[in-house]
Amino acid sequence: MNRKHFLSSLAITSLGLSAFSHLPAPTEEDETLSILPPYLKAGDTIGITCPAGHITQQEIMPAIQLMQSWGFRVRIGSTVGQRDFSFGGTDEERLQDLQAMLDDPSVHAIMCARGGYGSARIIDQVNFDTFRQHPKWVIGFSDITILHCHINRLFGIASLHSKMCNSFPDDFAKAESVVQDTILSIQQALTGKPMQYLTPGDAGNRTGSGKGVLIGGNLSMLASVLGTNSEINTIGKILFVEEVSEYLYTIDRYFNSLQRAHKLDNLAGLIIGGFNRLKADDPGEEFGRTVNDIVMEKVKGLPYPVCFNFPVGHQKGNYALKCGVVHHLEVQNNRVSLQEIVR
Repeated sequence: MNRKHFLSSLAITSLGLSAFSHLPAPTEEDETLSILPPYLKAGDTIGITCPAGHITQQEIMPAIQLMQSWGFRVRIGSTVGQRDFSFGGTDEERLQDLQAMLDDPSVHAIMCARGGYGSARIIDQVNFDTFRQHPKWVIGFSDITILHCHINRLFGIASLHSKMCNSFPDDFAKAESVVQDTILSIQQALTGKPMQYLTPGDAGNRTGSGKGVLIGGNLSMLASVLGTNSEINTIGKILFVEEVSEYLYTIDRYFNSLQRAHKLDNLAGLIIGGFNRLKADDPGEEFGRTVNDIVMEKVKGLPYPVCFNFPVGHQKGNYALKCGVVHHLEVQNNRVSLQEIVR
């Protein structure tokens, strides 16, 4: 992606601009007025934990060093270096480490070290009582979509969908410009810069504009939370989705689940991010539809704007997005703009 076509900011323009089943879900008004955790300042601490897949301390050193260069302290959680097959420790170890990060007042933000799978196995055992009283930024994507959904739906607290420790380059100075920009967008979002994203138009886009709370993440995770405490409320929202390493028919199944659950009916806008490394159809079992075909079939006749190939997902162009924060989406023929609305 051409860097100057994408972020007119990220050189961001300063426009002057325990989850238990008995807890009530926020109203639409509550969700529109999301709670913003305090933005970070020099000397604040970012904790690193592994609620899903495993990672070593050596593998997160580039992230630690860069975040320290931003002026932050870093606390390494007990699950870093732990391993229980594909997980970053046992369910109990991962739960305890995440809980400690949520409850510790000296930790000002929590970065999940990597995705994989595992957050859903512990989410219902996490006690969010302290977190609700003293919110902090929870950072990550992919499997961490579960945390974004849960935190936004039950508590109306904003969170940060972005790259994690395993995506930081070994040598930041030598990294591609799009990699540098995406990593820097984490710093900018965490320190309170109003976020604005510009990207070229796509032939499949449906033009229009919409304003609403931004929610979303990994498509399979969004489908997996249907019928749970973490199920997203999409009414009046701008929904973004991305996916990786799936068959086209599986992508259709996930979108079909969202459609049947009426999650696509009343959006303010739909953002389709990267759908990468898709699996080839089995010979003789070709699905016969592209991602664009699948999406437009599901939203046919609905009035809101739709954009494709937005830079979010399992790819180099994966910019930090503030979930639970009101944004304005403008989809034109030649460009797409997504801008945070500062209240």
